[in-house]
Amino acid sequence: MSAHLGRRLRRGATSGAVVAAAVAALAASQAPETVAPPTDNAGGDRAVGAGDTLPAADEGSATGDSPYFLDLPPLNSPKAGASAVTPPVITGPAEAGIPATVLAAYQRAEQAIRATDPACHLPWQLLAGIGKVESGQAGGGKVDANGTTFQPILGPALNGNGFANISDTDGGAYDGDPVHDRAVGPMQFIPSTWATWGQDANGDGKKDPNNIYDAAQAAGLYLCANDRDLALKSDLDKAILSYNQSTEYLHTVLSWFEYYRRGTHQVPDGTGVLPVDRSDNRGKGDHPATTFPVPPVTTPPTTPPAPKPGGSSGATPPPTTPKPPVKPPVTPPTKPTMPPTAKVAKLSKVATGELTASAGSAFAKSPAVAALDASGGPVAGVSVRFEIADGTDARFTGGATTATVTTGPAGIAAAPVLRAGEKTGPFTIKATVVGRTLDAAEFSATVTARSADTLVRVGGDLLTAASGSAFEQRVQVKATGEGKATPGVVVTAEIAATGSGADAPYFKDGAGAPLRTLTVTTDENGLITLPELFAGDKPGEYVLRLTTSGGVGTEVKLTVTAPPTPDPTPSGGGSSEATPSASPSASASPSPSA
Repeated sequence: MSAHLGRRLRRGATSGAVVAAAVAALAASQAPETVAPPTDNAGGDRAVGAGDTLPAADEGSATGDSPYFLDLPPLNSPKAGASAVTPPVITGPAEAGIPATVLAAYQRAEQAIRATDPACHLPWQLLAGIGKVESGQAGGGKVDANGTTFQPILGPALNGNGFANISDTDGGAYDGDPVHDRAVGPMQFIPSTWATWGQDANGDGKKDPNNIYDAAQAAGLYLCANDRDLALKSDLDKAILSYNQSTEYLHTVLSWFEYYRRGTHQVPDGTGVLPVDRSDNRGKGDHPATTFPVPPVTTPPTTPPAPKPGGSSGATPPPTTPKPPVKPPVTPPTKPTMPPTAKVAKLSKVATGELTASAGSAFAKSPAVAALDASGGPVAGVSVRFEIADGTDARFTGGATTATVTTGPAGIAAAPVLRAGEKTGPFTIKATVVGRTLDAAEFSATVTARSADTLVRVGGDLLTAASGSAFEQRVQVKATGEGKATPGVVVTAEIAATGSGADAPYFKDGAGAPLRTLTVTTDENGLITLPELFAGDKPGEYVLRLTTSGGVGTEVKLTVTAPPTPDPTPSGGGSSEATPSASPSASASPSPSA
C-alpha cells in the first residue's frame, strides 16, 4: 500500500510565494504568536493544481486506516451564523471551541489552497472536523507558538493486529518505529503519505507532520486531489473516505463538519475539549459501540400550480396533479487552469552580451532569461529567482544577493541592476523557476579593477638629479574618469632606459635593493605619490612610464647629470697675487725720451 501512496502525484506546481501572498491578510488577523508563511518558498513546496491523480479507495488512505475518535458533537449545536472570534469573548458550548493556533492553521490552509485551486472549494471547517476526529484538535491545542505539538502524536503500530499491516517506510524518522509505520501528528499522516504530501506552511524550513500548519495544509491538498469539488456531496464523501476508508469515519467527520459550520469560537491553546472514545476501544469496558446518525436530506417545498381560469361560476376546479419541481441547471465545477509555473519546460538565456564592470560601478547589462513551454512558446507570469553565487561582493539593487522577477508577456524576466563590489574576478549568477526543479540558467560575470580615462602628473617641474644622488621631488599623478577623481585604480610605474638599464634611476624595495618596476593604487582622491627615486651612476635621459590596468598612461622625463667638477687647488702655498707679472714699463717699446 505504501508503494501506491508513494506514487501519488501533486497537481500543477505553484509558487509558494503565490500561496503566501494569498494568506498574508489572514495571517495579520490570527493569533499574535503565529508564524507568517514564507514569501519565497523556502520550504520548496508545491501546491496542488489540476490534473493529478490519487489512488482509488482500495489502494490506501492518508492515515493507513488508523484508529480515530468516535465522539459526536453535542445536541445543543452552536447558534447558526456564529463565527470564530478573538478571546475573551466566548459563544456556544465548549465543544465548539477550537484552540487559537489550530484554528489559525485551518483558516490559513483554506486561504492558501483556494488561491491555487479555487475549484476545490475547500472549507476550513472540513479540516477542523478531520482534526477533531484524528487528534482532538492536536490534543486540545497543545502546541507551541510555531504550531508544533509539545509531544509527537503517534497512532498505534500498523502491524496487522487489528489494523493495516504497513512495514516501516521512513526508517523511524517521523514515527520512531523502524519496524512498522504509525500515523503521525495532529492530522495523522502515515510516513509514506507524508513523504508525498508533506508541506512547510509555517516557513521554518521543515516539513513536520507534528506541526499543525504543515499538517493542515498537507491535508487540504490531499483532500482536493483528483480534481475534486468539495462543494459537491459526492466529491466530499470521496475525499473523506480517501483519508480513512470507514463509513463510520465518514459520518463522524461529517457530523463535526456540519457542527463547526453552524458556529465556532476560539479558545486559548491547550484548553480544547479532549475526545475519549476511540475506534480501537469500541465495545470495550466503558466504550460501547456507537451509532452514527445520517444527516437528514431536506428538499425545498413545492407550491401546487394555481387553478386554471374558466369553467362555471362558483364551480370548484377539478384537482390537478402538481408538477415536479424544476431542477436548477447544474453548472459543472470550473477546473483550475494550469498555473504558469507548471507550463515552463525550460529557462533560456537571453543574449545580454558580456557582463563586465569595473570595481564599484554598475554593470551596463543585466542577466535575462525567457521562460518557455514544451513547444518553445513564451510563458508569462512565471516567478524567476536570480541568485549571485558566493565568492563575490557584487550585489543587486539594495544590496541583495537574490532577486525574484515575474516574466512579462514575452516570457522574459531580467534581473535588477547589478553593481560590482571591490573584489575583482569572475563570478556566476543563476536563474531558476521558483517552485520547480528545472535546470538553472547560469551567467558568467567579471569584475575588473577600477579604470580611468586620464592619468596626469601633478606639478610640471623638471626632474633632475646628479648621478649617485636622489631626486629631490617626489613624482605624483592623478587618475580621473569622466572628469572625476577615480580611487582604486591600479597603476604600474616602470623606468625605461636604452641599452642596459642597470645604471638607470631606481626605487628601493624593503631591503634597499634597486627596484625599477612597481604597482601602486590611487587613494580616495585618485592620487598616487611614488616613493623616493634615486639616480643611477650613468648620466643621461630616462623615462618613467605610468600605466593603468585599463591601458591609460603618462610619461615623466628623468634627467641624470654628471657630478660637478671640484675647483683646482695650487701647490707650493702662497697667493697667486705674489706671482710677478711684466710691468708696462718694461715694454720693449722705445721711450719717447729716447
